[in-house]
Amino acid sequence: MNGLHLIAELHDCRCEPRLLRSVDALRELCLAVCMAPGLTPVGQIFHQFGSDAEPAGATGAVILAESHLAVHTWPELNAVTLDLYVCNFSQDNSIAARAACGQLIAAFAPKRVERREVERGTCSKTPAT
Repeated sequence: MNGLHLIAELHDCRCEPRLLRSVDALRELCLAVCMAPGLTPVGQIFHQFGSDAEPAGATGAVILAESHLAVHTWPELNAVTLDLYVCNFSQDNSIAARAACGQLIAAFAPKRVERREVERGTCSKTPAT
């Protein structure tokens, strides 16, 4: 259950508008940034908001053998939220998670980033009574 949970809000993104509007572009980016540092996608679901003629943002989730990545875009605000959690059951995946998160942030090129890291599952060794 030990793991690292990375959460970020990206504001004033300066990336190519297609990346904020196209579900296909978002899917391609998410899968690439997960696989590059060695995370293992085992499932995915992505949704296009708006229409083909007028896309209005996208949301997607990649289920990882190590846990998950979720990304939501708001092109009308030039904003993105992302959530990446990796479990560290058989190995420490923190370096891979930070690399994937950094690549996502770089791809969206935000002027401002609000980022948090939460260490999960670091329970005390004292049994519950």
